[in-house]
Amino acid sequence: MLTLFLPLFLVFLMLGLPVVFGLIAAPGILLWLNGQERDIALLYRNVYNGMDSFPLMAIPFFMLAGELMNRGGITLRLVEFSQALIGHLRGGLAHVNVLSSVMFAGLSGSAVADTSALGSMLIPAMEKQGYTRKFAAAITAASSVIGPIIPPSGIMIIYAYVMGESVAALFLAGIVPGLMVGGGLMLLIWRMADKYDFPVASRRYSWRERGQASLKAFWPLMTPVIIMGGILGGVFTPTEAAAIAVAYALFIGFFVLRTLKLRDVPGILNQAGMTSAVVLLLVGAAMAFKTVASLSHTPEMLASVILGLSDNPLVLLFLINILLFIVGMFLDAGPAIIILGPILGPIFTSMGVDSVHFAIIMAVNLTVGLATPPMGLVLFVASSVSGEKVETISRAILPFLAVEVIVIFLITYIPALCLTIPRLAGFVN
Repeated sequence: MLTLFLPLFLVFLMLGLPVVFGLIAAPGILLWLNGQERDIALLYRNVYNGMDSFPLMAIPFFMLAGELMNRGGITLRLVEFSQALIGHLRGGLAHVNVLSSVMFAGLSGSAVADTSALGSMLIPAMEKQGYTRKFAAAITAASSVIGPIIPPSGIMIIYAYVMGESVAALFLAGIVPGLMVGGGLMLLIWRMADKYDFPVASRRYSWRERGQASLKAFWPLMTPVIIMGGILGGVFTPTEAAAIAVAYALFIGFFVLRTLKLRDVPGILNQAGMTSAVVLLLVGAAMAFKTVASLSHTPEMLASVILGLSDNPLVLLFLINILLFIVGMFLDAGPAIIILGPILGPIFTSMGVDSVHFAIIMAVNLTVGLATPPMGLVLFVASSVSGEKVETISRAILPFLAVEVIVIFLITYIPALCLTIPRLAGFVN
């Protein structure tokens, strides 16, 4: 009977129950019906224990750093820098949208923050230049998934916490896939620009003007350099790196750019706290959910089913990609990693798939799910920012999702795309 917790959880999701409550209620109800009151206490105790972790402290710090950067006018400088580089191309503002997401990813690591910050600025600007609102919202949502792939990344921290992997190795392995997603989206925009006669965003900037834009963006763009340099150099841990990122964001906002005021701090702390609370509650609930999964021996049963489908790892990787893509449509990336990572990871590592490689396959696939209908979180954020219906954005985003799916299969079947940089850094054999 206890194995029914997963179908019951899916029923709760379809009824519209928030994910965090579904993760706790589904196993809790079945434990009660099964007469396992002692395990119910264990379930709810694990909600707190799942959050009580030093590595997970990096998540609220990175959230706060991203919020400080956004409220301090950093987003505007990144957009200006992107426009100086490529704004003169046909479809320039759509290209600027993607390139800004690539750079913003190195500051916040959050798809939601990317959609909200860049969307509120670029969607109205794109509409004013002649793009349809649904296209502007779609490209904003599609490019925002780069945020959790390029370091720093909240979901990489969660995966490392659950599976015992190196955060630095996962961060390094995400660089090339993130750039591939950005490059693929820009290539599609370039092909669409002539067909749909996209406008040119601006005149070609002189090298002097590009240099000035680069100077304005220099301090923000140093953030990922400091974070990764400190982690790889052994100067600080990923959690300490997140705290350093907050201190650096405060320094830039108050003393370099002077765009932050003391009166802004309470609002920034409140927003970062609310966002962090949502993520950490999901992590805690997912860890409790995973405890019941272990009690019911569901991982072992699923493993035997998966291994019974084929003994060819290439075939199984294809099938798992399909499974993860479907899961990503309905479940947020963090809980999905906590629930499925301990089940799927050992299966594929035992078949010879590198553990870091599989981590990136899983993380990228579930991240793309954030922009996938019907439940993709960034679709709802893009809808809120643009005023366009989720259904309309969902149709417009399909060509961009196709590009991201192609990238997923490329990194699945060409491991060197993920592993070369961490191997050169000595994290992968």
